[in-house]
Amino acid sequence: MRSTFRSLSVLALLVVSTAVLQAVPKSSLDEKIDALDAIHHFNEVRVSPDGKRIAWVESHEEGGRGSTDNPAIRVATLGSKENPCRISAGDGAAYAGRDLAWSRDSRRLAFLSDKESPGQFELYVADLSDHTARRLTDLHGFLSSPAWSPDGGTVAMLFIENAPRDAGPLAPMTPPSGVMEQQTFEQRLTTVDVASGRVRQVSPADLYIYEYDWSPDGKKFAATAAHGAGDANWWVAQITAIDIATGDTQFLCKPPFQIAQPHWSPDGKTIAFIGGIMSDEGSTGGEIYAIPASGGKVRDLTPGMQASASTLAWLPSPEKILFTEQIDGSIGIATVDPHSGTIATLWPGPGMLPSGGTWGSGISFSSDGKTSALVRHSLQQPPEIWAGRTGAWKEITQGNAGVHPAWGKSESIHWWSDGMKIQGWLLYPVDYDPSKRYPMVVSVHGGPAAADRPSWPNSFFSLALLSPEGYFVLYPNPRGSFGRGRAFAEANVRDFGHGDFRDILAGVDFVVKTLPVDDNRIGIAGWSYGGYMSMWAVSQTNRFRAAVAGAGIANWQSYYGQNDIGQWMIPYFGASVYDDPAIYARSSPITFIKNVKTPTLVLVGDSDGECPAAQSIEFWRALKTLGVETQLVIYPNEGHAVGNPEHVRDTTKRTIEWFNRHLKQQ
Repeated sequence: MRSTFRSLSVLALLVVSTAVLQAVPKSSLDEKIDALDAIHHFNEVRVSPDGKRIAWVESHEEGGRGSTDNPAIRVATLGSKENPCRISAGDGAAYAGRDLAWSRDSRRLAFLSDKESPGQFELYVADLSDHTARRLTDLHGFLSSPAWSPDGGTVAMLFIENAPRDAGPLAPMTPPSGVMEQQTFEQRLTTVDVASGRVRQVSPADLYIYEYDWSPDGKKFAATAAHGAGDANWWVAQITAIDIATGDTQFLCKPPFQIAQPHWSPDGKTIAFIGGIMSDEGSTGGEIYAIPASGGKVRDLTPGMQASASTLAWLPSPEKILFTEQIDGSIGIATVDPHSGTIATLWPGPGMLPSGGTWGSGISFSSDGKTSALVRHSLQQPPEIWAGRTGAWKEITQGNAGVHPAWGKSESIHWWSDGMKIQGWLLYPVDYDPSKRYPMVVSVHGGPAAADRPSWPNSFFSLALLSPEGYFVLYPNPRGSFGRGRAFAEANVRDFGHGDFRDILAGVDFVVKTLPVDDNRIGIAGWSYGGYMSMWAVSQTNRFRAAVAGAGIANWQSYYGQNDIGQWMIPYFGASVYDDPAIYARSSPITFIKNVKTPTLVLVGDSDGECPAAQSIEFWRALKTLGVETQLVIYPNEGHAVGNPEHVRDTTKRTIEWFNRHLKQQ
């Protein structure tokens, strides 16, 4: 099987080598992609507990074509005119830093750096009084998520000893070999004594830890945890309390949905968390729940909330839970009283978005909740760091001053489908002229439990660059998306490709009726669940004249046994494929494959564990057999998240060229 797959990769891979690309004169599209890459990127913004300093990770491409400087850690003092200082693991800067954590007294900053060995990150602690840093660990494996103990004497972190790759299903999968039951690498809670550097693994060796929080007295951890392989079992994780001295583990609850963000209350009596149907680890959305720290009845603190909580933190006085929420295609900030359930909005979320990571909202708060820091951006304004009183932030950086969008205006739109109000974002063509008629491409987000927001794009699969090519781009948030409450997020259960696809088609109808969009020149594209929806769309209708399916799913029945994250499917399909194969066939594009007439470009990474390349090959081979115009590109050494800069560039360039070929008027 492996040798056959490799031969297909060689035949299908059409990515031009770096040397050849450098020899070809840059097109206007190349220059626009270069401009997307060349901005300053800000991540992991963290405000100190006392609200006086902020730290962040910053990188910037040097010279184009994916040559990026190593991510640097910077610290700034709020209200000071001094330039931010760089915190590093030693002299020079030829290494990366990430995973920032302030000590509770705001005097020290823990972080990870690969100074000693590229790719092998170790734990460092920097003293902010003199900006010196010392290395605390000498480990082999994957480290992440450091957090200080309340007394400042210990740093905890997550550690996979001898890990063959980065943690998480987005990373390229390790080629399978040997006895598969022996291939599990557990991510364990590990503590490091700051004074001595002594390392101790705390959690049991057969338990995978996803997230954790220190108890206020420093004696326990609250965690989301599951037995077995980490990539596969996040969807069945439980709220767990772990005794730090003994490692004894108490499972507090096994909710009927996915969970994230466990946090102790300031008095140590309660653990709050977010629960709801979630399709991807790290893509968090749901309602806020609370459980006694000793175990007991779980309470829903936000029943019926018409938004999706994504992060939370406790405020000390008066005791409240501060949370960020995805709401109507944007991000807001609110509090909930854990006793009365009263929700108060602190910031309603219009204007520039906060973000700071792959999925999350990326807002960091001081201990009292009064000061926050974040990366703000929108489709019209590039990212910068802002900080200050929540909702009254001031701009801290100007790394992207003078950068302007290469695309047209954007707006939030709403339409009705099956009696439900659906939201989406519409990007206009550059130099829009209402007297002209334009093509349009529908961009379907992944997940499905996620939401499209008007974010400043990066160069991966960036459909925003269709706008300067003369297109409208519609970003719908159909049922199953976050942002409109629990019932809406669950509305696609046992219904993939049906109700959510009707929502998308209704959005297309709305735009065609209200704006000068040529109904004969509409395309569809997406990655992951969006790739599946693109495959599904062309099997259901000939309305779309071109499609691009990135990391899609052609056959839910065969996919069930191929992917590395199979537990995510049960909440959505209601049963395994072996117990109810019909429900899987009902939503599979391959079931209706003989209906396809639409030219379809298929893109995928060869080591994708979430949406295996075999799914894209199956779809492509079917189209080839049926005589439908198609092209398959398999990117080598790539997982679900494409990382090689040339491959990232190719996803955008090839996609836009495909639509130009099939949708632009000749």
